[in-house]
Amino acid sequence: MRVVLVHDWLNGMRGGEKVLEAFAAIFPESKIYTLFCDPEKISSDLKRHSITTSFIQHIPKRKKYYQHFLPLFPKAIESFKFDNADLVISSSHCVAKGAIVGTHTLHICYCHSPMRYIWDRFDDYFPKGQINFIRYKFIQAIAGYIRKWDIKTSKRVDLFIANSNFVRWRINKYYNRPARVIYPPVDTDYFIPGQVQNNDYFLTVSAIVPYKKIDLVVEAFRDLKERLVVVGNGPDLFKLINKAPQNVTFTGWIDKEKLREYYRNCKALIFPGVEDFGIAPVEAQACGKPVIAFYEGGVKDTVIGPVIDNLNSFDGPITGLFFKNQTVEDIKKSVDIFSKINFNEDENRNNAMRFSNRNFYNQIKDFLTEAVSIFRQQGKINLEARLMK
Repeated sequence: MRVVLVHDWLNGMRGGEKVLEAFAAIFPESKIYTLFCDPEKISSDLKRHSITTSFIQHIPKRKKYYQHFLPLFPKAIESFKFDNADLVISSSHCVAKGAIVGTHTLHICYCHSPMRYIWDRFDDYFPKGQINFIRYKFIQAIAGYIRKWDIKTSKRVDLFIANSNFVRWRINKYYNRPARVIYPPVDTDYFIPGQVQNNDYFLTVSAIVPYKKIDLVVEAFRDLKERLVVVGNGPDLFKLINKAPQNVTFTGWIDKEKLREYYRNCKALIFPGVEDFGIAPVEAQACGKPVIAFYEGGVKDTVIGPVIDNLNSFDGPITGLFFKNQTVEDIKKSVDIFSKINFNEDENRNNAMRFSNRNFYNQIKDFLTEAVSIFRQQGKINLEARLMK
């Protein structure tokens, strides 16, 4: 079977690229198509595959300003030809799902998220009061064009896979399409419990950008007699450092080994933002640690526990706590309640194992095998209805 993998772009190894890497391992002879690629920033496993890029690859200063070329992305993804492919798998958080395939090619999209910056998170990415009026209107117009293209091209996908129930809901909302949820792989073989050396701080792991809400956690700890360690980098890092109280420490970017040590030695991970899946809460639980999280997004799939305002209604194993409002007060209240609950390391770890590499491989293989079998028997007729029962 001739398999093609389509990915938005390759300039690092984040969660989406890990999923692409998993697909590439399942189909070792597959070819990869992507808008642009920085070979020095991707894994050796991906580099073993034939990688075809679009005209975006050759635009001057593309590495620094690629996000400014969003209006060109639809044409770039549509420029690829897949005439000889039997199966196209798009790994998409932007335009990859818009790849054009023929009637004799099955197109399955693993959707990390519909484009957040043109849909429900537009105001987070482009805050109206902080952008020049003319530029804001221009961005609005571009977003409107991309939204129309995004809806139209969703019909090019034969089957959607969502990385969480939150993303499944968003696929249905924006594309009016069903999706099968298959959680992305987390390296639970690497993130494992270890010897605890201090266990005297709370932890947050995130890019330091406004919509992640790390500023709320930092401000909450101003009035708490607890330590907070902030792991991550981003444009707001130094602004946060300058206003942070003395009990808050910033590490900037750290490698995987140091990150594991921070997970192992924290009291809990605090996760205040809304993520489509959110890998950090799973990594923390894999290391045996509980999570305090805002009750929205992918964490509702990955963390088990009550909302702080309704503690008595929850029965069963607990791997974390949820707060319902993205406020300093709710975060402070959650930390106070956390200290009164006994969490079990084994229960945290066992919950994380639901998202292991092995589970991902098994579920993806089963789904693809069934989809390809039905497609070969009867083509695309009623394919979605039979697979999305």
